Amino acid sequence: MTAASKRRRSPGAGAARRAFHAAPTIAVVAVAFVFPRFAIAETDAMHVAHAKTQAKLEAIAASVRGDFGVVVEDLRGEHRFAVNENGVFPQASAIKIPILMELLRQAHVGKLDLKTRLTIDAASKTPGSGVLFELSDGGSELSLTDLAVLMIVLSDNTATNLLIDAVGMDAVNATMASLGLEQTRLRRRMMDTAAADRGEENTSSPAEAARIMRLLAEGKFVDRGLCDRALAILRKPKRGAVGTSLPAEIAVAFKPGAIPGVATEWALVELKNRPYIVAVMGNFGNDAELEGALRDVGAVAYDFFRRIPVATPYGSYSTPP
Repeated sequence: MTAASKRRRSPGAGAARRAFHAAPTIAVVAVAFVFPRFAIAETDAMHVAHAKTQAKLEAIAASVRGDFGVVVEDLRGEHRFAVNENGVFPQASAIKIPILMELLRQAHVGKLDLKTRLTIDAASKTPGSGVLFELSDGGSELSLTDLAVLMIVLSDNTATNLLIDAVGMDAVNATMASLGLEQTRLRRRMMDTAAADRGEENTSSPAEAARIMRLLAEGKFVDRGLCDRALAILRKPKRGAVGTSLPAEIAVAFKPGAIPGVATEWALVELKNRPYIVAVMGNFGNDAELEGALRDVGAVAYDFFRRIPVATPYGSYSTPP
């Protein structure tokens, strides 16, 4: 055997060469195992916080004797929580947001003039919330704009019914359908108990209510100017549940609604650096129970989103939340 053959057959030399060539592969494999583990660890804290928030919302829903639905989501699309999001609920006065949208849409296309004044007479008065019912017969005229403000801020039922007559119930529903919304429907005027008894109820779902609030927040209903006008009216001070746990400086564009056994609220919480939407609704409950559940949802949502802008991936805070 020649020296060259001995060199070719030398097991030590072959092992050395194999070890040399395998070393980079081993290193790459080691990196592949080590670095993904660190990447996963960086997001574990956020996953836990998200899961616990979802569990809290589910517990609130379970505590209500009737049906309960929630959607909570940030405008960035990074965090979303939902419980019974496609459930269909009576909306009480929250349905006044679609009426407002249709009013502004018709004004935008020139179908009506928001400066048009309507007479408040006995035939137009509707009992329930608001102040117009108390005015003298034919003693006052209000513009469509002023009626819209009264509809949202004081939830005035007389103003609402005048606006329904002005824009048309079918037009409200056609606009909702054009947005791909199948459950958001205006089927009766305010305080029409006979229609309600027939099952002609004003309805929506948490998912669709959240979709509507997102369209307004993102300026995607008709145009930015119209959405800003709607949000400016929805921001005007009024009583609600979702905002009760918020600092006074945080603006909320929202509309609540309540009738016996039902409570709802559609809200855009304009938290700095992390605005978010809350759409919450329940039925078959008493007033205190449902209002308490809505407040609890608002508190849980705020507790989560106030921490996100100042949290690191590991769950520490760059500044106190």
